Amino acid sequence: MSAVAVERRRALEALRAGVPNGDAVRALGSMQRGVEDHFSQLLDAVRALPGGPPAGGVLIGGDFGTGKSHVLEHLAHVALSEGFVVSKVVISKETPLHDPAKVYRAAIEQARVPGRPGSAIDEIASGLQEESSRYADLYHWAHHDPPVDSRFAATLFLHDYGRGDEEFTDRIVRFWAGDPLPVADLRRRLKEAGAAATYRLGAIKERDLSRQRFRFVSRLAQAAGHAGWVVLLDEAELIGRYTSLQRAKSYAEIARWVRGDRDDPGAPICAVLTTVSDFETTVLVGKHDADLIGKRLRAKGTVEDELLANQAETGMRIIEREQLLLQPPGREELDRTYAQLKQIHSEAFGWDPPDVPGLERLPSNRMRQYVRAWINEWDLRRLDPSYLPETSVSGLEVDLSTDSDLEGESTDDSSGET
Repeated sequence: MSAVAVERRRALEALRAGVPNGDAVRALGSMQRGVEDHFSQLLDAVRALPGGPPAGGVLIGGDFGTGKSHVLEHLAHVALSEGFVVSKVVISKETPLHDPAKVYRAAIEQARVPGRPGSAIDEIASGLQEESSRYADLYHWAHHDPPVDSRFAATLFLHDYGRGDEEFTDRIVRFWAGDPLPVADLRRRLKEAGAAATYRLGAIKERDLSRQRFRFVSRLAQAAGHAGWVVLLDEAELIGRYTSLQRAKSYAEIARWVRGDRDDPGAPICAVLTTVSDFETTVLVGKHDADLIGKRLRAKGTVEDELLANQAETGMRIIEREQLLLQPPGREELDRTYAQLKQIHSEAFGWDPPDVPGLERLPSNRMRQYVRAWINEWDLRRLDPSYLPETSVSGLEVDLSTDSDLEGESTDDSSGET
């Protein structure tokens, strides 16, 4: 079997399963021009930093099966081709949106570096060039009143100073990736280097440290020659199943990702999040979040809860008013996709596929349903040319009821000397 045939078969199986891979995305693209244009503006905003407004992000809305994950995979390929480090994170029980530490860990583990197959943080660290102007900019930023803890300046100094000690250098890189690094060890190394008085190291909450890692590593990626960091957060609708407080924290995270990090507007990072288009009706209205979450938080009477209430309300307004909705496929797009898939099926199996009816073209049908129907019908006709298949579809509702199993353990409020 030729390499082209293997690639085409992989693409067909991915499209049939509704789980896009690189072959499927390369074959069909995103089929969402409006989203692509908005994403290009985000990448341009990152390139304009520092000096411009924060790049921020965008929230994409679409019904189940409309191709949100397919679009994200296409955007990942675009960003990689333009020199960005890219992370695609699926919000889940293990990676709740309200927990910055777990989101960061998932983002760095899933990160891809353009043209490099290895661990992203290792590739970034090995790509640092201390003599470059970009590294000088990073070093200056880290040492002159940055919006990050002094651990980052200290580890950057020690990474450069202690290059002969591979074990400790690797521990520094692991710290950048999210592992703990005891303050006692840092102080001892700084003392050995004669720099103990330069860096003041104290306790910090893990959630704050994780947010700061996003700021630092996005700049670290730039210093290694990359354009910045793109974070893609899929299936954010899962927050509808969290408890009320966890939903509030998640709405605040949506605001931070879409509006940009107000404490560090120059961070070369942008984000794309996806959710179901009826989240507002089901959760913000159905669970009365839009009316109650802010009131409940402010009733606690603390400055921290007042700040969380404001951020959560901003996140809910983004969901209500600023979703970039995926557009249903029009006739021209359906015709083009049908022709592309027919050609892919031909190259996959070395035959001339006949025309098949697929689904009746209705506004309620989704692109995934059309694609599956065409592929399945060609498969059946290839096995039995006389068979005339008929395809029917049924809806699938997304369950956004509260699920106590998703509460889990959070690292939001942990603190200490790491």
